[in-house]
This record gives sequence, structure tokens and C-alpha cells, in this order.
Amino acid sequence: MNASQGLRVVVTGATGNVGTSVVRALSRDPAVGSVLGLARRIPGLAVPGVEWATADLSRQDGLAPLEAHLAGADAVVHLAWRFHPTRRPLVTWRSNVEGSLRLFEAVRRAGVPVLVHASSLAAYAPGPQRAPGVDEQWPTDGWPDAAYCREKAYLERVLDTFELRHPQIRVVRMRPTFQFKETSASEQRRIFAGRYLPGALIRPDLLPFLPYPQGLRFQLVHTDDAAEAFRLAVLTDVRGAFNLAADPVVDARLLGELLGVRVVPVPAAVARGALATAWRTRTSPAPPSLFDAVLKIPLMNCARAHGELGWLPVRSGPDALRAFLRGVARGDGEDTAPMAGKQWG
Repeated sequence: MNASQGLRVVVTGATGNVGTSVVRALSRDPAVGSVLGLARRIPGLAVPGVEWATADLSRQDGLAPLEAHLAGADAVVHLAWRFHPTRRPLVTWRSNVEGSLRLFEAVRRAGVPVLVHASSLAAYAPGPQRAPGVDEQWPTDGWPDAAYCREKAYLERVLDTFELRHPQIRVVRMRPTFQFKETSASEQRRIFAGRYLPGALIRPDLLPFLPYPQGLRFQLVHTDDAAEAFRLAVLTDVRGAFNLAADPVVDARLLGELLGVRVVPVPAAVARGALATAWRTRTSPAPPSLFDAVLKIPLMNCARAHGELGWLPVRSGPDALRAFLRGVARGDGEDTAPMAGKQWG
């Protein structure tokens, strides 16, 4: 790093929900001199201090171009992830897992001293959904029937070996819960509900009641708050994993109050059956195995992020959900391929 110029940080997956927030958080920090956002497609989005370049981690010949992008970088934040096609797990494996292996090797070859990797709550093995939640020592075996969980858990094992072989590289693993903001609405609606479900239908004022799987409890965090944790991980001399979630835990009662609707508990098996039918008839892109994982993943304890990173979310979990619902009602998005909303087609 040139002290007069500040840190040079490269961010993969820079045009998605988390990436757009991370590049903004980094660009505002006076210790950061430049940010290079990598994505498969150059966005129309303009962020002061951020430059863009194309990179497709799934390409087998992509190691040399990646290494060139990383040359001279002080840190890499790895966010790139492909959720679709959910019906073709080999495609997502090649992009998410094999692509990450290429990136880690490019980090090593380019001599980048810091790697901040976006893992996930989904990497955790099934655990208790009660306070105080599990800490970062909980097993990261994932839920094997869900591709997303398998891929996140596999990369945890890869990084175990990577850290042992390359102790000179400071590796940080961020394990956030579900992340929402206004402008993620269009992207997340397409990912989880399908491209053809009108956003106007996902509105609390149109729901006569809300079927809710019995026993389900979960955590949320606003994407901008999670991005602040990534910024701190780049700038703070820490290693290892950090859980990221905001209070309070969301359950049936709180969700009903938040949405202003009557919650009707339904057996989890009934909810799963409905999702399985939607999956078989191709009316939903989300496989029922993902629902199984959500029912089994534990609540997280975020004390380490609070104490060692100095990270405290500004917004509550319900605040994040409210922001998302506002975005859905308006068709919000950003001028990037993954997040395009009504304004950008």
C-alpha cells in the first residue's frame, strides 16, 4: 500500500445485493484509496472511487485474468455467488465452488495479504433456534440436501486448508444471516419467488392472513449494516469467522405485528408439501430442500463481531424486512444486471 494513496481493495460479485453496499462502504472510507468491482457484466451504476471490470470465475481459463486484476491489491472481498439455475446444481458448483478455488489461488499468486470471504449462516450444521445462539465454533457441515448449504460448507473446508498452507494471508470469513435492503427487492424476488410473480402481490396489505410454519424462528440484518462489517474486516487486524445478525429474532408473533396481518400456524410438513408442489410444477425456483435447511439452521450469537470488529448494526432485523417490503412495493433495484428493477427494465 502507498500510504498517500490508501488501500486498494478488489471486490468480486460487486453488482449484487451485498456487493453494491460493500463497494459504497469501502469507497467512503478515507483509508481506502481505490476499489475495483468485479462482475460478469459491467454495470451502469456509478459509485465515486469505484472502477469496474469483468470477471467470470466459472471460466476455466480465468485464473490469469483474475491474477492481473488482483495485482497490487491490499485486500480482496469475495462475494461472487450464483444462485441460479437451482435445477442444475453442477452449474452452480462450477461457478461457486470451482470459481472460488480459482479466486483463492489468484489471491495467493498475486500476493494479496488479506482475503475476506462471504460465507453464510447456511454453512452451519443444524442447531438450536434459541438464545443466545451458536458462536463461530459451531460445526460448519451445512445441510447436505441443499446445494447452497453444501457449497458454502465445502468452501469452509477449503479455507481451513488454505489458512494452514498460507499463514501469511489474513483470512476472514463472514457468516451473515439473511440480508435485505430496499434496492435488493427485485433481485431477491426473482431469486426466491420467481421472475414472473408480480412484486405488487408481495404486500402485507393484500394478505388476508399469513400461513406460518410452526416453530420457525430466524434472524435478519440490513445489507448496509452487513457491508459495514465487511469494511471493518478489511481494515481491522482480525482473522477467522464472524457471525452477522441483528436483533430481535423474528418469530410468528413479531412477523404478524410487523406485517399487520393475522398469522395462522401451519405444520412444517404442510408448508413443505406446498413448496414441493410449486417446485415440481416449476412455479417456484426455490427447492424444498432450502426450506428444510431454513428450519434447521441455528440462531447465531454475534458477540465476537461486536467485541473484536466493533460492529453494531444500526437497524433492527424487522427494519431490514420493512425496507425490503418497501422496495418490493415500488419495484426498487439498481442499475446492475442482478438488481435491475422497474427503473432499469
